[in-house]
Amino acid sequence: MEENLQDKKDKLTESIVSMYDNKELLVKIIDFFPYPIQIFSLDGTAKIINDATLKMIGIKKRENHVGKYNVFKDPIIQELGCMDEVKQVLDGKTVYLKDFNAPYRRMKDFFDLEEKEVKTISSDITCFPLYNNEGVMEHFAAVFVFKKIYGIKEEISRAKRYMDTHWIESFDAESIAKIAFMSKKHFTKLFKEQYGMTPHDYYFDLKIRKLQEKLLDRKITISQAFSICNIDYTGYYIKLFKQKTGCSPSEFRNSKKR
Repeated sequence: MEENLQDKKDKLTESIVSMYDNKELLVKIIDFFPYPIQIFSLDGTAKIINDATLKMIGIKKRENHVGKYNVFKDPIIQELGCMDEVKQVLDGKTVYLKDFNAPYRRMKDFFDLEEKEVKTISSDITCFPLYNNEGVMEHFAAVFVFKKIYGIKEEISRAKRYMDTHWIESFDAESIAKIAFMSKKHFTKLFKEQYGMTPHDYYFDLKIRKLQEKLLDRKITISQAFSICNIDYTGYYIKLFKQKTGCSPSEFRNSKKR
């Protein structure tokens, strides 16, 4: 699948390069390409943007972008640490940016974008030089393959799935919020709206459920069950277990005797 997608991108690149000398034809045909494409002057200014790009990114008007947007001054590219790679296209190199994750709210700070329930746009980007028939580089192009558009709810779900698979680790609200590309405060608010509890409460509910499973194994002691789940065997957590389940760990184990 990955190779097939790369073949399509390579063929698309070849098509743009082959049509470059016929600028009028290129401008007309580029809008029919299914992939978002932009063409830039060597100083980084956007010269051509096709409809697929406008639609996928949510740019309201073409005239608000063409002639105004400069890729070399894009703060998001700078913040993601990709600017040096992008500029290699000026050396005649084809540049491949994989998993370029652009926060939509951050994009709205700088671009005239539509209101969308979008959190992050993830894409692979290929940048390549365009030469005239004398072999002189005049422009460069960028082809985007949008891999995933994460909605706000999906970002929250992704962070929840992270907790589901990393429950044995210590709870770190800051790190979990980063999975959703949010501040801790904003993430906690949206998580509670979506799941009816805070991330902290969800995490400890999950830990208690895992501990209950371990307590059913009579080959290990109660303290060992706590240790396996990375929970301190102290009065605080024993009390928390009772609050969540209605009984102490030993009572829970005894109630499950056959």
